[in-house]
Amino acid sequence: MEKVVIKATKRSVTGKQVRALRRAGELPGIIYGRNMEPVNISMNAHDASLVLSRTTASSLITIDLEGKEFPALVREKQRNPVKKSFVHIDFQAVSLTEKIRANIGIQVAGLSPAVKDYNAVLVTGLDTLEVECFPQDLPERIVVDISALSKIGDGLYVRDIVLSDKIKVLADADEMIVLATAPKAEVEEVTAEAAAVEEGAEPEIIEKGKKEEEGEGEEEK
Repeated sequence: MEKVVIKATKRSVTGKQVRALRRAGELPGIIYGRNMEPVNISMNAHDASLVLSRTTASSLITIDLEGKEFPALVREKQRNPVKKSFVHIDFQAVSLTEKIRANIGIQVAGLSPAVKDYNAVLVTGLDTLEVECFPQDLPERIVVDISALSKIGDGLYVRDIVLSDKIKVLADADEMIVLATAPKAEVEEVTAEAAAVEEGAEPEIIEKGKKEEEGEGEEEK
């Protein structure tokens, strides 16, 4: 896996003064971890944004803090609501010798024959998968190929995902990821037909019972 590095320096500026830091082309952040005190940091906004825009929450990033390297994961990306530019980043320093738990994003890919040939509607369940492994073994994303969904009723579940033997999946094996279901119109039509049958059948049974009761009464007379 390619080593991704973001250079940073310690930051003493906090509060409202951070705005001036941003105007100067710097991106503020913080790095914290189990075996270290939180450190306020500053990064070159342009260089850091190029890296952060192509990484996910499970991407391992090395923070080069004034010559000392910290393997880290991004825990929060704050953006400007209008410009959508990064305004603050939270990093969590991790140990490469200790396993961690993380939620990996699920990406659906491919073309489902059930959709193409039968107009199926894809219903998604999980959009992330919880796993446990060493930080360097974390996948950036889990790609699920839906080309195996050939007909309505076919689905993919956690048990169908194949990952490296270095990764332990913590989610329930029977949890659904994606399911090919019948189009809404067909479901409504079937439901309406079933309701009509039920409504039509019920009076017949009641009427039949009445006739039997009346017949029984006449016999008794």
